[in-house]
Amino acid sequence: MNTYAMTFVAYCLGSVIWMMWGYTLAFGPDQAGIVGGFENMFLRGIGVNSLSGTIPTYVFVVFQMTFAGITAALVLGSVVDRMKFSSWIVFTVLWLTVVYSPICHWVWGGGWMSKMGALDFAGGTVVHINVGVAGLVLALVLGNRIGYGKEAMFPSSISLTALGAALL
Repeated sequence: MNTYAMTFVAYCLGSVIWMMWGYTLAFGPDQAGIVGGFENMFLRGIGVNSLSGTIPTYVFVVFQMTFAGITAALVLGSVVDRMKFSSWIVFTVLWLTVVYSPICHWVWGGGWMSKMGALDFAGGTVVHINVGVAGLVLALVLGNRIGYGKEAMFPSSISLTALGAALL
């Protein structure tokens, strides 16, 4: 249940952070190719008639919000049973702000990688490489689970494990 709660909280925090400041850090006006400006903080300046390309900006914001939430939740797989819930919340807020949003800007928001011609249609850089590196660093910093290799670690519910596998 802790893992489900941490996943849910990561997605919810990702959604709220994205609407508050993540979107503007990722897709706001370019600041030296590193990060977007704060002009759209709390989605200020975006109206119902605003467009991003050919689609309404609000639709684009929500579409990109799903990536922010999912990406935060994916990192969780590397720290299950090794991180306190409160520490996970702090990590999620900081990571989405300091790591995910700027990298999103680099590739999708007109940052330095985008200017070099980087194409990332399926999220390989922004989502997958980003999550892989964050997960590896967290796993190395936190170390093995307590009792790993000394006691059996069976899943708490075979039916929930099967359900999770089926959902994947």
